Amino acid sequence: MRTFAVLGALSVLILGSATDAVALPMPSKPMAARHVRLVTSSLQQVSWRLLRSAALRQSTAGARASSGQAVVLSSLEADIVGRMNAQRGARGLRPLRVSRGLTLAAKYHSHQMGLLGFFEHESRNGAPFWKRIERFYPAGRGYWSVGENILWESPDASGPSAVREWMKSPPHRHNILTREWREVGVSAVHFDAAPGAFGGRPVTIVTADFGVRR
Repeated sequence: MRTFAVLGALSVLILGSATDAVALPMPSKPMAARHVRLVTSSLQQVSWRLLRSAALRQSTAGARASSGQAVVLSSLEADIVGRMNAQRGARGLRPLRVSRGLTLAAKYHSHQMGLLGFFEHESRNGAPFWKRIERFYPAGRGYWSVGENILWESPDASGPSAVREWMKSPPHRHNILTREWREVGVSAVHFDAAPGAFGGRPVTIVTADFGVRR
């Protein structure tokens, strides 16, 4: 039996950068249907103008310095990127470049969810998803926007199934097809027996982080 779970997609827009947390509503309860479990919430968009703080500049300097290093994707991760770009190309949208910062943010989240047994956009400490992404993909001088799709599948995942499930869900589809995104990072991590929300199942957890900054 194959099981899917998809959580409602999120995106955030920041003009300048933020040092305060933003409260987002909790997702709705899961629904079960034919071995497919979907957890959905409406797409959340937040925008505001805040001054960039010196502390944030210092905390993200290291991430900027390493942003030019090469990105190595697994065959599954590369397949997911390719299939998302194929969906964009079929609609006349530019393909997404693979970003090292977004890839690191996605890998960190997939590992944390699998090791600690939770399935949420928020970090385990309750911090909003964009706070985590900004650690690896820091804001520029003005415009910065990020989004995220997550999914887990048991016993394993494939590129076609991951992208198909996301494209069937309007918020996840919106993230894949958002015209303004320029970069993406994808992480697919397999766990033989993931605890907590995954019920000890063998699972592959996929995180896709989208972004643009200028």
